[in-house]
Amino acid sequence: MNHWIILPIVLPAVLAPFIIMVLRHHLDLQRIFSIAGTLALVAVTLGLMGSALGGDIQVYELGDWPAPFGIVLVLDRLSAMMIVLTALLGLAVLLHAIGSGWDKRGWHFHALFQFQLMGIMGAFLTGDAFNLFVFFEVLLIASYGLMIHGGGAVRLQAGVQYVGYNLLGSTMFLFALGILYNVTGTLNMADLAVRVADFPAQDTALLRIGAILLLLVFAIKAAVLPLHFWLPASYANAPAPVAALFAIMTKVGAYAILRMYTLVFGPDVAASAGLVTPWLMPAAVLTLAVGMIGILGSRQLARMVAFAAIGSMGTLLIAISMFTPEATTAALYYIIHSTFATALLFLIVDLVTERRGDQLKVNMPMPQSGLIACLFFAGAIAMAGMPPLSGFVGKLLVMNASWDSPLVLLIWATILVTSFIAIVGLARAGSILFWKPFDATLTLEAPEPSKPAILSFVACFALLAMLIALTVFAGPVLDYVGATSEQLFATQDYIDAVLNRDIP
Repeated sequence: MNHWIILPIVLPAVLAPFIIMVLRHHLDLQRIFSIAGTLALVAVTLGLMGSALGGDIQVYELGDWPAPFGIVLVLDRLSAMMIVLTALLGLAVLLHAIGSGWDKRGWHFHALFQFQLMGIMGAFLTGDAFNLFVFFEVLLIASYGLMIHGGGAVRLQAGVQYVGYNLLGSTMFLFALGILYNVTGTLNMADLAVRVADFPAQDTALLRIGAILLLLVFAIKAAVLPLHFWLPASYANAPAPVAALFAIMTKVGAYAILRMYTLVFGPDVAASAGLVTPWLMPAAVLTLAVGMIGILGSRQLARMVAFAAIGSMGTLLIAISMFTPEATTAALYYIIHSTFATALLFLIVDLVTERRGDQLKVNMPMPQSGLIACLFFAGAIAMAGMPPLSGFVGKLLVMNASWDSPLVLLIWATILVTSFIAIVGLARAGSILFWKPFDATLTLEAPEPSKPAILSFVACFALLAMLIALTVFAGPVLDYVGATSEQLFATQDYIDAVLNRDIP
């Protein structure tokens, strides 16, 4: 049994209380330990990803209790990719939080940040549906504190809205798990897959209700229309490093859909036949359209990026909802791209806001405008899906995977039109911010110019470097995500590994 599998959960789980109990009055030490812990997390997750490259599915049994009786963590290609993505994003966001001084604007930022990483890592590694709920709650509790970090009435109001929607989702999650456990007697994902597949078609009514409730829960987490209302205000009003870290939060919902609706409620299972795609595909198309149109209607920078995040989730869920290996390959590539692109834009927005305010209007010239302009337009190109960056590759993969879909014309038209809308909206914002001449006759207010935040620029350029690397090394990345997609649809291998069956 590979004991390294549990380390991405244990490391932040130990570091967070240590920071609170021992270092709460020493910000510099908090920063040092937080960075060191996140660097260690990057190293551990990269090592785990290396061990998953061979295609073996590794299982960690807590307390040495075998599945389905005990709690298990599962490391396969998909979970390995997601924990590496989380660790790299967490490191970049942490550097920006320290460089910009966000971590000293409220209490316990670094402890909450580590708890957040713990919850996200656990959600990606768990092999049990109930523990998926537990880790959802861990990351949500931490995110509640991070949401209102720094205080303010507007941020508190957005935080209350965020809490309300997610508590509704958590309640539905419990109902869904209760139904599934009542019908099947298990919540281990591999064991669920076996028992659900054995149910006769005429006895699956309760199972279908549980599957629908789970889909609604994951759709709330993924901000799918019409369940997306919590996201714009929450992300726009959250501290910028928190909003950037939240770029991975919506991916947790997308990951859960991929995992549960290929393994347990696959397209060939009687309990879920014709259940997911007919609802999820139109919702994903509408999510993409509303998100990109929202870019045009936004008058605040952070809100504009929040709508761009919604739009990117629409593109991702279009690929996921087809539930084919080729479309899943495109979805996995786009997950990596959209996470880095969304986080980059949120960090750039923070750089702009600190220098000229959040409103999209002509304002005073700001320091380092040339450097920030380069970052903004690179991030905009990536988010809009323009060549040569990875957004173009990702959208091309999604469209290519949709040839066999009955909605191929709708998918192509929506992606192409919304990409043009995003280009127009982001170009308009960039023009107002960096190119429109300043009228000296106007009385304008702007924040006091701040000194250059070296770590903030390091974080932004690191995320941009990730996007460039994702483009340059698209071939090897596609090889990995293609193999991941094949493993994801080879559900019997997962079941045999978790349930300790001998593989013939």
